[in-house]
Amino acid sequence: MNVVSLVPSVTETLITWGITPIACTRFCEHPEIQNVGGTKDPDIDAIRDLAPDLVVVDREENRLEDYQALVRCDLTVEPLHVTSLSDVATQITRLASIFDVQWSHSPGPPKPNRNLTAFVPIWRRPWMTIASQTYGVSLLEHLGVQVLFSEADDSYPTLDESSISAADPDIVLAPSEPYPFGERHLQELERIAPTFLVDGQDLFWWGSRTTDAIRRLDAQIETIIQKGP
Repeated sequence: MNVVSLVPSVTETLITWGITPIACTRFCEHPEIQNVGGTKDPDIDAIRDLAPDLVVVDREENRLEDYQALVRCDLTVEPLHVTSLSDVATQITRLASIFDVQWSHSPGPPKPNRNLTAFVPIWRRPWMTIASQTYGVSLLEHLGVQVLFSEADDSYPTLDESSISAADPDIVLAPSEPYPFGERHLQELERIAPTFLVDGQDLFWWGSRTTDAIRRLDAQIETIIQKGP
């Protein structure tokens, strides 16, 4: 089956299953595979010309108008919708059945409350974070971490620095994507709370990496607790 993946998590998962897409996005980190644009701006004409058997999209990653455009091209499109850890089992199992792949998902039991409140920035200028309708919050809550502003109505709320400071987080968990937080941002983030850099792919990519990502993040959080923020 010739498949185009417009979801980095799906591209990684398919390759883990031994299935190489004929095209993917520039964010999938596979330069050896044909690039058909980004998750929010795919090249619809290029995808149509490839005549794939299947295009995989995700409602959180991709735009409705691009999904509709692909359908109008008479392409078979498989829309996934992953917004929580529990969605991984149902959505990836469905994808696995399409490719006749045996797949197992073992997130393990949820951790007890670790009495640790984290601010998780995903953007700066303005500050943005994640709320409870997102996979990242679901994953951290599974690990016993309370995420500040997770009760917001918006999945990706925009914040000002005063509201973040007033919330008084125990720590900042700064992921490497979508905004590339790194060592150069530590001084700024440390004004909010003790800051720890985390792998953005482990926090936000789902599918074949989920089980190992949980293990890695769990170990990092445990180290933070033992050392004390």
